[in-house]
Amino acid sequence: MLITVLMIVLGYLAGSISTAILVCRAMGLPDPRSEGSRNPGATNVLRFGGKKAAAITLAGDFLKGLLPVLLAQWIGLDHSGLALTTLAAFLGHLYPVFFGFEGGKGVATAFGAMLGLSWPVALGALATWLFMAFVVRISSLSALTAAVLTPVYVWLFDLALAAQAVIMAMVLLLIWRHQANIRNLLAGAEDKIGTDRPEG
Repeated sequence: MLITVLMIVLGYLAGSISTAILVCRAMGLPDPRSEGSRNPGATNVLRFGGKKAAAITLAGDFLKGLLPVLLAQWIGLDHSGLALTTLAAFLGHLYPVFFGFEGGKGVATAFGAMLGLSWPVALGALATWLFMAFVVRISSLSALTAAVLTPVYVWLFDLALAAQAVIMAMVLLLIWRHQANIRNLLAGAEDKIGTDRPEG
């Protein structure tokens, strides 16, 4: 039980490391919380910081979701412990203790965490995102479509009940964090990947 609690805390602390903010500070860029969509994530960093800064941000957000879950697996946590570590890493990104609980929308971190928990589900979600991004070139719509279809992949691959519950919670939180984007999509005002105007 103690090891499980420690891994949940570690997952949350790892998720709380805001890659976007740290990358922007290191590269002399504006705080992502004050530029573009004001979201500390890779898509927003791409707008004003360029591809290199965005790629580093994306990699960092992905790894902080993946590594705690892999560590939990290596230690030998049960299904519930793995699922809770996954959720903790994701929540850390959304509500980072190191940055005033003002985090990003969680797409890359969710993918990293889900990859550690169930690689078939994660790859299904990634394939959906890539397909939508190629077709519509709107990051938020791609993420929302992948989130909506993720429960289908969960059902297809018959995950443990704890994993199912955590992934469903992550999906709902992802959709909720994209409220502004949904409003923009309905209004036809959502920008495409690579544009320099706010996405919401």
